Amino acid sequence: MSHGYEIGKIDKTLFIKKSKFVIILVQIYVDDIIFGATNDYLCEEFVAVMQGEFETSMMGELSFFLGLQVKQLKDDIFLIQTMYCKEILQKFEMENCKDASTPMSTSCYMDDDLTGTTVDQTKFRGLIGSLIYLTAIRSDIMFAVCLCSRFQSNPKESHFKAAKRILKYLKGTTSVGLWYPSHFPIHLVGYFDSNFAGCKLNRKGTSGTCHLLDSSLISWHSKKQAYVALSIAEIEYIYASSCYAQILWIKSQLEDFGLKVDNVPLLCDNPSFINLTKNQIQHSRTKQIEIHHHFIRDHVSNGDCEIQFIETEKQLADIFTKPLPKKRVFS
Repeated sequence: MSHGYEIGKIDKTLFIKKSKFVIILVQIYVDDIIFGATNDYLCEEFVAVMQGEFETSMMGELSFFLGLQVKQLKDDIFLIQTMYCKEILQKFEMENCKDASTPMSTSCYMDDDLTGTTVDQTKFRGLIGSLIYLTAIRSDIMFAVCLCSRFQSNPKESHFKAAKRILKYLKGTTSVGLWYPSHFPIHLVGYFDSNFAGCKLNRKGTSGTCHLLDSSLISWHSKKQAYVALSIAEIEYIYASSCYAQILWIKSQLEDFGLKVDNVPLLCDNPSFINLTKNQIQHSRTKQIEIHHHFIRDHVSNGDCEIQFIETEKQLADIFTKPLPKKRVFS
């Protein structure tokens, strides 16, 4: 900080130094540091500062970090986990398996399977743990992995079969990752959706959200709902608050970079929910919704966000709430 760096308002391991036309970002993870700048001189200056204080070694342009492979092109950055995928396939003896077109079949039904054959709990948990780390950039397997992880306490053969299908899917998609172009408009948009009463064991659904900067995916989330909802409008109204809370975090993070976004659209495929956010008279029908979830309505009224309708076929958050056919996974 004595050299003019500021700590990020949201991320306290992020340090920023900027002037009118240039900026350098320094991200610290334990004893590893990633940094990048819009000017080569700032990078050289930072290296000189660090080497003057600590014994450090330069690893060169970022290409591999914590299992993530980084391919930096002239106008794009591509994140993949090909090597990690191959390691998982080899570890669980699935490197020669047949490919699967999707992470989970649309007809898949998973329950406790009390009469099924019990499998090695340690092996199943090891597989789930490996897959969870892979979801750091593989949003397409998020729902399937989270669903399988619910049965770690007493895994059965049917659960292990479902988890191995994810490996079969990875076998044919090891090169799938996240693509970030260098030039695009700073347009933030959020998608959210809920699978109403999707779990037949306790009738709890699954909610999913994702956020994009123009066409670049930067955040996603899939979670089983904490309680049984009485209507799809109710559950989407409640979990929309989680989606917008993440948007508030992203907006604050972008402000650290000198970027400002307003009137963020939230895309939903439920007209009842949209009407509920705009109608100030429906209190008698929404008493079961806790008051602190109503903050989404305040932000809509203030113009901070705008709830917009989107067709179900174009709802990106569907991939985090239910199994999808191949056409939807890769659309």
